Amino acid sequence: MRTLFIGALSCLLLGAGATATAGGAAATASSAATNPGETPADRDGLYFPSATTQTEADEYTRYELLAPETASFKITYEVTATTAGARYFYNPIRKGSIASDESVYDAHLGTPLHFEVVSGSAARRDPLMPDADDATEYIRITLAAPVPQHGQARLLIVKTYKDPKSYHRDGNALVFERPLGIRRNKVVLPAGYEVVGLTVPAQLLTEKDGRIAVSFLHAGAGEAPLEVRAVKDAQTGAAAAPQTPTAERSWESPFQGETEEERLSERAHQDREIVYFLQQPETHAFSLYHDYTETRPGVNGYANVVRTGSVASRPSATNLDTGATLAVREMTGAELAASKLNVGEPVPPDAHVVVIPFAPVGAGQSLRLRIAETYTAPVSYRLAGNELVFDRSLGRPRNAVVLPSGWYCTASAAPATVSRLPDGRVRLDYWDDRPEAVDVLLKARRRIAADRP
Repeated sequence: MRTLFIGALSCLLLGAGATATAGGAAATASSAATNPGETPADRDGLYFPSATTQTEADEYTRYELLAPETASFKITYEVTATTAGARYFYNPIRKGSIASDESVYDAHLGTPLHFEVVSGSAARRDPLMPDADDATEYIRITLAAPVPQHGQARLLIVKTYKDPKSYHRDGNALVFERPLGIRRNKVVLPAGYEVVGLTVPAQLLTEKDGRIAVSFLHAGAGEAPLEVRAVKDAQTGAAAAPQTPTAERSWESPFQGETEEERLSERAHQDREIVYFLQQPETHAFSLYHDYTETRPGVNGYANVVRTGSVASRPSATNLDTGATLAVREMTGAELAASKLNVGEPVPPDAHVVVIPFAPVGAGQSLRLRIAETYTAPVSYRLAGNELVFDRSLGRPRNAVVLPSGWYCTASAAPATVSRLPDGRVRLDYWDDRPEAVDVLLKARRRIAADRP
């Protein structure tokens, strides 16, 4: 997740016994420094930032390169407004680009939204945009409703840019050269072109119409220095269309690998994100929240299968599009089948399942959910001597682990980026751009001094 914190932030914590909601909590706790009566469970609860200026999350951009002689490309930009109470969202028009054919949609309802192009000085009159640039124009979007207190507003922005500096010819090759600050991106080549140069590690995929695409996650700080070079010698039309991926699994894997279909799915566009908040290791417990978007028409429930060896407790769920709390039911897979809920996939009859029913998703619509719960898993999470050990396979493209208060990281087998929450806890982000799960082996030790944010 890339959230832009332009202004002041306030901490929102959920203790292990509190009920989680989408960006908020049934009860708010202060940091340990200001509330000595807090328990370790309070200090190690879920954390959601809240902001007084425009913030955004879950950004993904799809670039479709038009014929190179036009120097133009179509942009489809997915973004989520996250500042509670916001009535507008401002999308900057990149300097040096000429924008046209703009349209904006509410991703939840699938309906068009009103927008207008305004100057930076006009944008700055909005209290949520104090740092708007005078030299930049913005697309100001009127949201379908103010961002709910415990929710979000998901947007789909479509536009075409003409930018000869970013997109041009070099001899017989086309060049798309553009530093990208958005961390999840896809670039689709014109029909008949193949990739011959690429500066950022990426998946190479084929669209249904045969066009070649590159897709990547950029986990590091700063912009991704993307340059794509392509030449026109690839097949077109029906001859370029991809074969349907199979359910066959990799024979090279030392264990049962992913199917071909799973391995060739676009990792950057997958919308599941999970954050683990480790409690003190003696408890073997960790809280988590898991964000997920449902797009399949007719689906009216989500089933979270509890992993073998773990015990789930205190489940809660929120509709992030409205901020409403949803009912949660625990049952077996057999009971789920008997309930006639459509969760979109089969569940083993003997599985322990946390189920969230909701109104059926309509055609052209979608639903963003946040599921929160606490797990106890002595095998995955334990204290070994004086060392905390978290050993767990994480299957999402975007995963994060927050250490308990008072601990610092001494080892992480998988590469991670590291940041610190305002309350002093350390967060490690594991962005996995490979088709297999990332096996996280994380170790930590106690600090010698009290937490200092």
